[in-house]
Amino acid sequence: MRHPHAEGRARAVRPDPHRSQEPDAAPADHERDDLLTGAVRRALGDTGAYGVMLYLRSRDGRSLVICTIAGVPLSIMSPFRRIAAAGPLPVAVCFRTGRTIILSDTEDTMRRFPQLAVGMPYDFASACVPVASGGERFGVISALWPASAEGVPEGAPRRLVEVAERLAAGLAGLVASGHPVEPGADAAVVELPSPSAPTIRVGLFDWNVATGALAADEQFRTIFGFGPGEFDGTVASLAARIAPGDRPEFRSAARIALVRGEVLAARVRVLGPDGHPYPVELWARVPAISDGRTHLVGAVLDARTLTAAAAAVERLRDGVFSLDPDGRISYANRSAEPLLQARREDLVGHHPWHALSWLADPFYENRYRAALLSQQPTAFLALRPPGSWLAFSLYPDAHGVTGRVVAAGPPPGTAEPPATVPPGVRSDLPTGVGGTYHLLQLASALTEAVSVRDVCRVVAEEILPAFGGQELAIYGVRDKHLHLVSQSGYPEGFLDRFEGTPVGARIPGAETLSTGTPIFFESVQELAAAYPDIALDEMGAWAFLPLIASGHPVGSCILGFDRPRPFTAEDRGLLTALGGFIAQALERARLYDAEFALARGLQHALLPHRLPDVPGIRITARYLPGTQGMEIGGDWYDAIVTGGDVTLVIGDVEGHSVGAAAAMGQLRSAVRAFATTDDPPGQVLCRTNRLLLDLDPGLLASCCLVRLTPADGSVRIARAGHLPPVLRHPDGRAEALDVPGGALLGVDDEAEYPVSELCLAPGSVLALYTDGLVEDPAVAIDQGVDRLRAALARGGADGPEDLEGLAERVLREVGPSHRVDDVALLLTAFG
Repeated sequence: MRHPHAEGRARAVRPDPHRSQEPDAAPADHERDDLLTGAVRRALGDTGAYGVMLYLRSRDGRSLVICTIAGVPLSIMSPFRRIAAAGPLPVAVCFRTGRTIILSDTEDTMRRFPQLAVGMPYDFASACVPVASGGERFGVISALWPASAEGVPEGAPRRLVEVAERLAAGLAGLVASGHPVEPGADAAVVELPSPSAPTIRVGLFDWNVATGALAADEQFRTIFGFGPGEFDGTVASLAARIAPGDRPEFRSAARIALVRGEVLAARVRVLGPDGHPYPVELWARVPAISDGRTHLVGAVLDARTLTAAAAAVERLRDGVFSLDPDGRISYANRSAEPLLQARREDLVGHHPWHALSWLADPFYENRYRAALLSQQPTAFLALRPPGSWLAFSLYPDAHGVTGRVVAAGPPPGTAEPPATVPPGVRSDLPTGVGGTYHLLQLASALTEAVSVRDVCRVVAEEILPAFGGQELAIYGVRDKHLHLVSQSGYPEGFLDRFEGTPVGARIPGAETLSTGTPIFFESVQELAAAYPDIALDEMGAWAFLPLIASGHPVGSCILGFDRPRPFTAEDRGLLTALGGFIAQALERARLYDAEFALARGLQHALLPHRLPDVPGIRITARYLPGTQGMEIGGDWYDAIVTGGDVTLVIGDVEGHSVGAAAAMGQLRSAVRAFATTDDPPGQVLCRTNRLLLDLDPGLLASCCLVRLTPADGSVRIARAGHLPPVLRHPDGRAEALDVPGGALLGVDDEAEYPVSELCLAPGSVLALYTDGLVEDPAVAIDQGVDRLRAALARGGADGPEDLEGLAERVLREVGPSHRVDDVALLLTAFG
């Protein structure tokens, strides 16, 4: 079934009005734009989505930029208009990994991509599909569906992939011809056709007033009730169709047009076939080249359906209004005026939360955004001062929102009216709700950055690309001087001259900190005029942000942009607020870095420094710390020789802290001690479980223990809430061993751990691992295990492989692109 919005052609493709226009595009740019708009239309029509965004990579490859959008206002998507290609949002992960990402609902989004949920806290289903051809990735198509029990409609992702593949082939053809496909300055907005039949008919005419000759098109003749062959081409024939009482008005309109050069919206009534009149509007002008103002060209509008609909709505006692996709009031009926206590002319063209001070609370704008993005009706109560409650209902579709407002009683339990914005007081914030969510989304990235290195990485990889910047420098304060902490994008050696600058120096990076005020330069001329002697590179605009935490100067942050650009009030508000978040994150990170030095030494001391050399088997291990936080956790591995056997152990204590590492050290020692006895693997886990409950009843851990006899390849396996081992057979096949297991360690002191037995053939490789290797927000964990299985199988397809090389390749191919957890891997080759 085709999507109703996609029937016919889109009405228009208009550029983003908020961006400057570029000179006339080259033919290749037009071809690219046709490919993009065609792909968006097909995606809407083939998948049933109500909104589609098409991202392309930026020129520097650090960002993904919306270049074409349909069904969703660009203003609402502004927080996600430019996103970091290295970031954790689904569009970025899809681009980097080349995998389709499907999010079925809000809960799924919150669990897998919390930063997206922070920036767009609304209920919808979505899918992201990479636009790639061969080894080249051009961008991503992202589609939205209304929230429902089924999530993304069945078959829609496959059809979206087909659209993306067709688009990628076209873009690859442009690249092969030597034409770039990166987006320009503007985003094209594909406007959707109306879902209903046209409500206005328009007919065209050309009238020679001197001769009375009237040329008219078929629509004109139909509006005036002429059948085929009935119109003789004279104005006299036309006048006979006009209601007798309106003929003087008709002649007056013609005279006015000849005298003034035009007539606008002159209304007359036309006699219908049943003798009842209906209104039409005449619009006419004298052509620029005319014979003595005796010639008129124009149009006649038949707005009966629209007029009748408007009259019906005007008769309603309830207030009725409509909002365009950007949230501005496009219509309000007569009954809305006394309810809202505002004139219609003061409402139309404005956002409700701007036109009505008592709706200035961001809550009300948020309800509109929730309705539009979830495509579900919503309702809320609002207090109109001094004490009148109004009930609002919003009914959305992809073309906008229809609203209804009626008088209502106060909410249950309301004792007195809540505080409201006083009448006449505007509470416009520079950022608005969309900017607030953008700020929260970017700030949430900083909350996950714990070390100074993490903070600088987030600013460079996520915040800088989100604003389209190319250069970043972060300075810290030490002994009242500025010292470079991190930089990205600057020419080599350019920043050397600023190292150790006094905080009171007259350069913008220091002055922004000493004054506590951000400094913005929109062009090279502005910066050179303010600081004539300052060294310049090839940037075109700059933002200098003070980093102040709790009144304490932390440093300064400098963002550079390769082209001149205006900094809007929203840009300045967002960047200023982000400067505060960056300062707080840096101050917190310094404390973590101090603890990190201790933690790293502790963990290195607890993990095995070397693995045993046992005849008949080869063992190798890898440990990678998480890329966020303390870079310390509870993952551990071990290999213990007991008589003729080798006990292989891998485990994971919950948490990422010095405490988790200490608990890991205690568990490793306990397992090592228990494994040296003759107890079977299940009993070793039982004793370890009871010990953990005695040490810390609130601590949990997973563990997999394998006892291998090299003499005959026999294996006994016990699991405590841990992921299953993966076995590669000598012929290259690989499988996850679905062996039974028991509860996590630390849950139940009576827990039992069954033991499974199997026999390895010479040439087999057994892989033990922690969940950090296979967890990825883009996929389910069982898919991550399957990726590990496939990577091991590829390793055996061409015969034996060096075990060290296999370990490196597994980490490279299986690990998530944005690793946040520790990874431990223990590979054992038999024979």
